[in-house]
Amino acid sequence: MKKIKKSTLLPLLLLIYLAFMAYQGLPYLYAGRYAYFFGILITTLIIIILLHFTLKHREKQKENTIDKNENKDNSDTSTSNR
Repeated sequence: MKKIKKSTLLPLLLLIYLAFMAYQGLPYLYAGRYAYFFGILITTLIIIILLHFTLKHREKQKENTIDKNENKDNSDTSTSNR
């Protein structure tokens, strides 16, 4: 089974939470407080998107660091075998 990355899972859970909170905030929308309702909704959505890209960037950096360390270990082993 393929492991779900943190950069996908965490924003997905937050989007589900945001949908629930938007449902809970419907009385504000019906009361005519459109700027309040959509302002919070859009701001939260922007934060979730930024979180996704930040986590994705960190995962790539971690993979690159691991790859560099493996290459360094392999090159050290090959030079010591000579």
